[in-house]
Amino acid sequence: MDGKRNHCVYNINYHIVFCPKYRHKVIKDKVETVVKSTILEICCTYGYNLIQLETMPDHLHIFLSAPPAVAPAEIVKTLKSITANTVFKTFPRLKRKYFWGSGLWSRGYYIGTAGNVSAQTIKRYIENQKGGESACHITKRQRKSRPAT
Repeated sequence: MDGKRNHCVYNINYHIVFCPKYRHKVIKDKVETVVKSTILEICCTYGYNLIQLETMPDHLHIFLSAPPAVAPAEIVKTLKSITANTVFKTFPRLKRKYFWGSGLWSRGYYIGTAGNVSAQTIKRYIENQKGGESACHITKRQRKSRPAT
């Protein structure tokens, strides 16, 4: 999904996956509803475009677009911290029962980028600019022609 800012057009889509601590199967029923609505609210507040969201009891998948000025790790930090605070305020027993007073989410996460154009297409496009030679090819040739020291 393409986004626009004053001086920038971008297409930066992230697939994000993270899990509850200890892989507890707690994202279901009312908790699932709160998690989904909170993520939607976060995206509206922070200017992220939520493309797809799906939850399973022990993990969730978020597909969103964000402006280039926002670091991917910052997106994950925002999503995890606000959803955890909201879930624990709404369901205080959940924190005591499953997480022994600690956080909702595990420390780790997956984040990957997805776009409309493959890496190979971009590489071909760049190679075909200005005579078709990439910097890598020029650098290799220059290294071969240098006298040994």
